[in-house]
Amino acid sequence: MTTDAFVAHRSLLFTVAYEMLGSAADAEDVVQETWLRWASSSADVRDPRSYLVRIVTRQALNRLRTLARRREDYVGEWLPEPLLTSPDVADDVELAESVSVAMLTVLETLGAVERAVFVLREVFDTSYDEIAEAVGRTPAAVRQIAHRARDHVAARRPRVRVSRAEQDAVVERFLAAVRGGDLQELLDVLAPDVVVVADGGGVVTAARHPVVGAERAAAFLAMLPKVADDFAVAATVVNGGPAIRIDLNGALDAVASLVIEGGRITHVYAVRNPAKLSRLTEESHLSR
Repeated sequence: MTTDAFVAHRSLLFTVAYEMLGSAADAEDVVQETWLRWASSSADVRDPRSYLVRIVTRQALNRLRTLARRREDYVGEWLPEPLLTSPDVADDVELAESVSVAMLTVLETLGAVERAVFVLREVFDTSYDEIAEAVGRTPAAVRQIAHRARDHVAARRPRVRVSRAEQDAVVERFLAAVRGGDLQELLDVLAPDVVVVADGGGVVTAARHPVVGAERAAAFLAMLPKVADDFAVAATVVNGGPAIRIDLNGALDAVASLVIEGGRITHVYAVRNPAKLSRLTEESHLSR
């Protein structure tokens, strides 16, 4: 098998694995395992893309079962590993939505096979026959799984898309409120039923359960400038969507992905677990 064919599809394979696993580190491992199988195969492959997607899906399914057991013992809330993404990801609205922290969090509520089927069908427009071969089910069963998974996700996913200008305006208001620890400004920019989810992994301090409601969330966020003498917060783009990064004493402390609807923030997904912040120094290349 040629190296060029694999390299040409590498970002796609990483994206498939990442959407299935929610972990960049595990996705990289799966892509490496896929390369080893590709390099050692003597099969006559007419469609390298389909062949590689099939391999990466099978490897990701194997890894998902291991991760499920690991996540049962996770301390506090588990959130996907955030990625610093290039502008072209944000420009591809469907891709950005599919890799958003909000969507990946929803996908965590699916079973392993349901997640694989949903990702391959809804995000990568893979045929039912190809998916069936990848997950070891019949095409008819895959159709039923896809329908069930689609309904499940539709009931939980963010539904409203906002313009880039509206996103930027809301993020700027939020940044100003956080920097100043301004309780009223925070209440004005947060939706009444806002949900803040924090992931510390038991390694650093983080709320063990979601903080629900504007008053509780605003009180929590207003305390941030007081936690260190050197506190800085700035806008960034994570997983193709609006986010902020928080630095304490000159070092990255947390990244929070934001969901915006109706001019207000409805969800904040804050990752503090140091093991999940390593992919924020350079852009990750994602593709469909």
